Amino acid sequence: MKATAPKNTAPHQHPTALIRRRDVEKLTCLSRSRIYDLMSRGEFPKPVRLGVMSVAWPSNEIQDWIDARIAARIAA
Repeated sequence: MKATAPKNTAPHQHPTALIRRRDVEKLTCLSRSRIYDLMSRGEFPKPVRLGVMSVAWPSNEIQDWIDARIAARIAA
């Protein structure tokens, strides 16, 4: 019997990795303070706690946020 790879259920699903804040800043072109401001308003993905003083964001959530900004621009 031949093994098959699992199928993605969502058509635009991104591979998930955890990325640190500096990488989030680079990907989104947002400053640290702006990221935390948007998070406090519920307009940006919240990070995953890795330890007492360490957090990271799921890459797919950041990419989805970026995609939504692009879609909003196109729709406007």
